[in-house]
Amino acid sequence: MHVGAFGQSSQSLDNPDVPGRVHPPDQNAIENARDRLDALATPAGALGRLGELAVWASGVLGSTPPSRLTSVRSVIFAGDHGITDYGVSAYPKNITGAMVRAMNSGRSGACALAAEHGVDVRVLDIGCAEEFEDPAIGAFKVNHGSRPIHLADGLDDDEADRAFQAGRQIADAEISAGAQLLIAGDMGIGNTTPAAALIAAGLGVPASEVTGRGTGIDDSGLLHKQKLVQQAVDRVGSRTDDPWQTTLALGSADLMAATGFMIRAASRGVPVLLDGVISVACALSAERLAPGAVAWFAAGHRSTEQAQSLALDKLGLSPILDLDMRLGEGSGAIAAVPVIRSAIAVLRDTALLASLQ
Repeated sequence: MHVGAFGQSSQSLDNPDVPGRVHPPDQNAIENARDRLDALATPAGALGRLGELAVWASGVLGSTPPSRLTSVRSVIFAGDHGITDYGVSAYPKNITGAMVRAMNSGRSGACALAAEHGVDVRVLDIGCAEEFEDPAIGAFKVNHGSRPIHLADGLDDDEADRAFQAGRQIADAEISAGAQLLIAGDMGIGNTTPAAALIAAGLGVPASEVTGRGTGIDDSGLLHKQKLVQQAVDRVGSRTDDPWQTTLALGSADLMAATGFMIRAASRGVPVLLDGVISVACALSAERLAPGAVAWFAAGHRSTEQAQSLALDKLGLSPILDLDMRLGEGSGAIAAVPVIRSAIAVLRDTALLASLQ
């Protein structure tokens, strides 16, 4: 039996690629960072969240002060969702493919931010309905979209295993390329619906508390979406006690791959900067599957989706930015990268008070 986070257990979790518990960040570096922060030539507490981020960065990067962030890499996990055909989004499914092509050419909102802040971006088709001309995009493709989760499991066993393994392999490749900090972005029309279902199941709360407007649906659309999310969670029943079955039944190939990506990064000692509700839903699944993974995560921003805030509270994470963003694509996390770099710079370069006396 695998005992997951939040007191939940999994009796079917036999995937050898899922670690039992993730080792914590470097505690000596954390203590040294706290001591250095207290010794800086600044008033006590004057750096606020910057100081907290500097301590976190020291722990996950394994040194005090932490090294400069010169290699931040974002992977956008793209996929389509069968439930999109049931009126949960303001946009049609074919927008997913159009946006994947825009991302691949560097013309999406996240790409604009990434270019400004020196973040490498890679978009991958994990479960898109379309096929793309560039074979690199589809190198890890699992399927052509998930099943409608209010009627059937989003993935079967084989798809779930392949998606999780793809996420692990992608994390390994990014780490081998020198990544010091990873971001899991997303692209997929309708993907806030499985994210809401995963969070509702993971937190044990009604769909009405965690289902938001996504791309901007109206009031009647929101009520309909909430109904379908609740139907999905009810359909899964007691399987929601099992984090693997929860992710398989209520998720999709792209979300499962992102979950594997986060777990693999944490288990290898590489931090992950979370984005919006999709990313945080995967982080919740990651922590349930591999307790301790959350210590390697930081929250880039607060989404307008209420599910994200509830899940972040459960994970004990406080967002770096709060800009009313709901773009997805890893954009909020990318926008937060300069703040983490600022926190590192302050801890590294501010004079120690003792040196001035």
